[in-house]
Amino acid sequence: MNRLSRAVLGLFAAPRLNLREDYPKVRRMQQAFSSLVGPRYRSAYRETVAATDHGDIPVRVFQPRQRRRQDVLLFFHGGGWVTGDIESYTPACATMAELTGCVVASVDYRLAPEYPFPAGLQDCFDVTRRLLQDPRRAGVQEAGQIVLVGDSAGGNLAAAVSLMLRERGLPVAGRQILLYPVTHWDHDPHTSPFASVRHHGEDYRLTNSEVQDYFELYVPEARERRNPLVAPLMAPDLTGQPASLVITAELDLLCDEGEEYGRLLRAAGNEVRIHRVDSALHGFIALPRFSRSLREAYEVINAFLDDFPDEVPA
Repeated sequence: MNRLSRAVLGLFAAPRLNLREDYPKVRRMQQAFSSLVGPRYRSAYRETVAATDHGDIPVRVFQPRQRRRQDVLLFFHGGGWVTGDIESYTPACATMAELTGCVVASVDYRLAPEYPFPAGLQDCFDVTRRLLQDPRRAGVQEAGQIVLVGDSAGGNLAAAVSLMLRERGLPVAGRQILLYPVTHWDHDPHTSPFASVRHHGEDYRLTNSEVQDYFELYVPEARERRNPLVAPLMAPDLTGQPASLVITAELDLLCDEGEEYGRLLRAAGNEVRIHRVDSALHGFIALPRFSRSLREAYEVINAFLDDFPDEVPA
């Protein structure tokens, strides 16, 4: 990358935050921004709840203006398991519905540190299990029409939900789309096995220290961070997983670990596609529709949905 490109991308550098102390500020900033842009999307969604054994979980359902596919995308938002919610992700989910022609159901799972691991994961699992066992609740006829989608920490949750379903002998979703997912527990540039952690952990959008802060809030007990439901790369058995699309961002510290998870899924006998968006930053799914990174990602997502219709692993 030339110096001019680096200088321009430097404008998108992540603010240096101590998330362990500043996460309430980040949440307030997200809420303030959502209050400004949210009203324009209200006609695109409806509110509902998923009743589970652990309580009612809010879900926001986005309907595309023209429904081109019968699939329902069950979406878990990013934010390091600590920030983000269905309000702040409303523009991204409305865009997802429009560009895929699918209904998108965004899950408002509980956040750390008020609700550390496994609370948020349990919420995502409960909603997924409920819909897979009775897909008519999602407005579809077959469980294979429910597609798990998540970005960043949400991609981590989608992968973990699929592992939980397989481990418990329950039906898994037919497909999952993991957008620049967190799959490993170590993001220290001195000890991480991944080059992207060393090369991109201090430059843009998301930093090594911020990921570490998120982990400390989500999983306070350090030893528990190696749990496969926290770090899916640690799973000893990746067989029986959904057909998977892993999309990574070239300039993201999570790039290499996401792609490694895709390779291990493939080696375990699963159908997997891995696509790296060149020159892209972490979090690009929230960019405006004219963004090249966003448009490229949705071309790949739509091709994946077309090529793997309604498939459920045996």
